[in-house]
Order: sequence, then structure tokens, then C-alpha cells
Amino acid sequence: MLRLGIPVIGVTDVPRAVAFWTAALNLVATEERKSETWRTLNHPDGSGRALGLLHSTSPAEPRPRLHLDLFTDTAEEQQAEVRRLVGLGARTVDWDLYPPEPDFVVLADPDGNLFCVVDLSHAPSDGYESAP
Repeated sequence: MLRLGIPVIGVTDVPRAVAFWTAALNLVATEERKSETWRTLNHPDGSGRALGLLHSTSPAEPRPRLHLDLFTDTAEEQQAEVRRLVGLGARTVDWDLYPPEPDFVVLADPDGNLFCVVDLSHAPSDGYESAP
């Protein structure tokens, strides 16, 4: 039977990506299938896999069709998390598709992969692309 696995992010520097995503999402890098080109990140409570990091030589897409949404419960938490993620190496993105009152902030990880930090108390951004 087919099952959905985990999201995988293509990265140019696997150790840097491990450092960023484990700190960003409180994940744990595992030895499962570990290689120079792959790392599996698990939930710290042992409940399973959360994210895969795969070495890639292709550049990050400026408007990816698939991306991660990271959730917060309030606008204050969203602002704090955006500041924390930027402190870990993410960067803000000048996103030209923001709606008038967005519930999300577009960031890029250290490899340039876009993701959103969404304030669920303000979601959704009806009628607008809420993602990169």
C-alpha cells in the first residue's frame, strides 16, 4: 500500500541545512540512511520522521509550486518566530504576491528554499496565493 512519506528539501550544504532545520523546528538529525548527500530529521519525542534533506546542485526555485508552511497561533508569535528564524540564517523575501492583510510571511532558508510562517489566528488569505 502506498503511503505518504516526508517532505524533502534540496540543499547545497547538507550540514548547514541540518543545523538550520534542526534549530528552526526542534528536530533531531538521525543516523537513518545518513550519507554525504542525505539526512533524515525526526521529531524529538521519537514519534517519527519529519523532514528529509537531500544534496542538490540545482538552484532553489524563485516561485516553487511546493513549499513548507510553518504555523504559529498569534501575530506576536509569528513575529517572534520570524525574528528567531532570521537569526538562525533565514532571510526575508520581497514577495510581490502578498495580499493587503497577509497572514503569512515568506522567508528563505540558507539555501534559498522558500517557506512561509503563517499566523493561524489571521488565516486564511482568501483569494490570494498564500505560498511561494
